[in-house]
Amino acid sequence: SRLTTKIEELTAGSARLNTEVKNHEKEVAGHQASLDEATALREKQLAEFNAEEKDLLESISALKAAITVLSKHHGGSLLQMSRSHMLSVATTLQHEMQKHSSLLEGVLSPSERRAANSFIQAPEDYFDATPTFKQSYAPQSGEIWGILKQMKETFESNLSESQKEEMANQKAYEDLKTAKEDEITAGQAQIEMKTAELATTDEKNAQAKEDVVDTKASLSADEQFLMMLKEKCQMTDKEWEERQKTRQQ
Repeated sequence: SRLTTKIEELTAGSARLNTEVKNHEKEVAGHQASLDEATALREKQLAEFNAEEKDLLESISALKAAITVLSKHHGGSLLQMSRSHMLSVATTLQHEMQKHSSLLEGVLSPSERRAANSFIQAPEDYFDATPTFKQSYAPQSGEIWGILKQMKETFESNLSESQKEEMANQKAYEDLKTAKEDEITAGQAQIEMKTAELATTDEKNAQAKEDVVDTKASLSADEQFLMMLKEKCQMTDKEWEERQKTRQQ
């Protein structure tokens, strides 16, 4: 019948909408998981960058100070350089070479490393190695000054690269975040729409099933009436009245 067909269609529609809602929910959960993962990675990258940036800025600042100290005494006035100044330059050089050994890999030549180590081991002797009248202090101080400058430039270049990489990472994250949020919003809109459609479908289906029950009940009442009518036709009025009385007792 027409009602049965309608119920079948509504039941099929309800099943389809249920599946679609579940699929959208799965998609939204997937997008949210991707976004959460990307956010966690971004936070980790940012923390690493901040630590590296702070570290490099401190190293650059320390090297600048050491270069300034050497520059003041560069070219013959090293004898006037205080012991504490000389030691501070040597300490800075040693500390930065150890701390950033991997960054300085291949930057300093073997002879520069030897010079740096000689200076670190005995800063006062390094410039005071009984120069003859032909020697000056400038070459030695120039070599250490050059090493410090080279290290500073390496750190500055590395810092610049890290900052560029951080900007690129931040932009990539923002782009992904926007895309995922758009997908989540679109998915949630679909869930809401399909859920509302599902509620309407289920309501119509319940109504159609009720209509079937009502129709059957009304058919049953009609059939009973027809049977009684048929029965009455076959009896006299008196017999009918008797039958009715019997039924009512």
